[in-house]
Order: sequence, then C-alpha cells, then structure tokens
Amino acid sequence: MVKLRLKRCGRKQRAVYRIVAIDVRSRREGRDLRKVGFYDPIKNQTYLNVPAILDLLDKGAQPTGTVHDISRKAEIFKELRANQIKSN
Repeated sequence: MVKLRLKRCGRKQRAVYRIVAIDVRSRREGRDLRKVGFYDPIKNQTYLNVPAILDLLDKGAQPTGTVHDISRKAEIFKELRANQIKSN
C-alpha cells in the first residue's frame, strides 16, 4: 500500500518536510516512490504538485493525517471530487 506522508529534511531545530509517496513498510527516511510536495512549518510555506497528488489518490494512495490536513487547506479534495464528477 502506498501512503502520502512527510519525510523529514533540514537540520536540527529547523526541520522542513517533503511530502512523498512511499510504501507503508518503509521507514520515515526510506526511499520514496515520488516527491509530490514540500512543507515548511517554521515559515508556514507549502508547495504541492496537485496533478501528481490527484493521480496518486486516484490510484488508491492514502494520505496520513498531517498530509490530509495540509491537502484540505489547499482544497485538493474539492478538485478530486470535481474530477470524479466530470469522469462520470
């Protein structure tokens, strides 16, 4: 199973996170399948590759709680729902 989760980067006390698609059995710093975003909690900056995230969600990837919250703020799930309505 593939999950969208945070991968810690940066230095001590200045953590930044990559949002990656990764196998569930991998550890946090393990090899990711695809990089789909970036999150900096200190500067409160977020970059999301929306088409890549929508593609992974369509294929069955599950976001973790934190990634779900970040995606919801960016209104990705509204776009996902709109794409599903168009395809039906």
